[in-house]
Amino acid sequence: MENCTFKGYQRENGDVGIRNNLWIVPTVNCVTSTVRYLEKIGKELIKNYPNIDDCIGITHPYGCSQIGKDYQMTQKILADIVNHPNAGAVLVISLGCENNNLTELKKILGNYNSDRVKFLVTQEVEDEDIIGKQLLTELATFANKYTRTTCPISKLRIGLKCGGSDGFSGITANPLIGELSDLAIGSGATTVLTEVPEMFGAETLLMNRAINEDIFHKTVDLINNFKQYFKRYDQPISDNPSPGNKTGGITTLEDKSLGCVQKGGHAPIVDVLDYGDTINKVGLQLLNAPGNDSVSTTALAASGCQLILFSTGRGTPWGTIVPTIKIATNSKLAQHKSKWIDFNAGKLIEKSSMEKLRNELFDYILTVISGKLTKSEQMHFNEIAIMKDGITE
Repeated sequence: MENCTFKGYQRENGDVGIRNNLWIVPTVNCVTSTVRYLEKIGKELIKNYPNIDDCIGITHPYGCSQIGKDYQMTQKILADIVNHPNAGAVLVISLGCENNNLTELKKILGNYNSDRVKFLVTQEVEDEDIIGKQLLTELATFANKYTRTTCPISKLRIGLKCGGSDGFSGITANPLIGELSDLAIGSGATTVLTEVPEMFGAETLLMNRAINEDIFHKTVDLINNFKQYFKRYDQPISDNPSPGNKTGGITTLEDKSLGCVQKGGHAPIVDVLDYGDTINKVGLQLLNAPGNDSVSTTALAASGCQLILFSTGRGTPWGTIVPTIKIATNSKLAQHKSKWIDFNAGKLIEKSSMEKLRNELFDYILTVISGKLTKSEQMHFNEIAIMKDGITE
């Protein structure tokens, strides 16, 4: 797929968005209702701005009564979201008295364009809805200047994820995603594999593909540190697969893990990212995050992935803040939950060859990154979940 291109939104820092969204990001859960109200205003507002794809209020339950690493993880994820290239402009909403107040968040946020990112402290204004609408209008005017232009596939970053796996996951959808990952990387793009607990038992397959000794040791630490996380809370390391996995035909953790790692294809591993880190290399990378669908997809989005491939054998309506392509492991699911499923990998056990279906998936991805809405986007399913690791004061 040499010289492959797509229609994306070129940002000033060199990144490319596949959506030009207006995002509303709260520093703390106390302003969730305000965010939801302003989201409604924003969705009406952007009807007058043809180059803006959507207005999305991004809510979460944290931002206060957190300490230590737990607090820092929340800050890092929110800062990553504010800086994400799929957002043409961002309104950050604060209460004013929370731990994660704007003064503290800006320390993590780094440099930002004051035309692209604006802030509202609700305790400091008489009517946050009126001021919020004014700020959204300013942000929409800024974001509307972006238009889709021809961008190289090397600017694409794809998250790799599975959820609600079944006995076909390691036979159809996950190997298909792995083949797609190899094709994307060979074309110059980047892919990111996460779900560390679902690497347990198959981790040596990943370690053996590290590009050098440093990445090898980082991969070892990635696995061991997550095992220590379980031990710290006196939980069994092998408490997987889930009830749904077992019903779907997966019997052991190793069975699940061997299916999971196939999403990473065969490419060398060039980097290992900690939770909340962002991508700065090209190629296949590992990301520290749990198997939980909500948390891991959020972590992939926060790392800088503009798109997520999500294989499922049981089905899920989940969609995070970046386009999430749901890939069914079997045709029965694809037909039964057509409102959820974007692509059917079950054809692999029918008539399609791997190469043919891989190319079809690649072509479908090109339409999505150039503007075609995924099923979860059509239903306006845009959620995040931040990992919790600590006490609440």
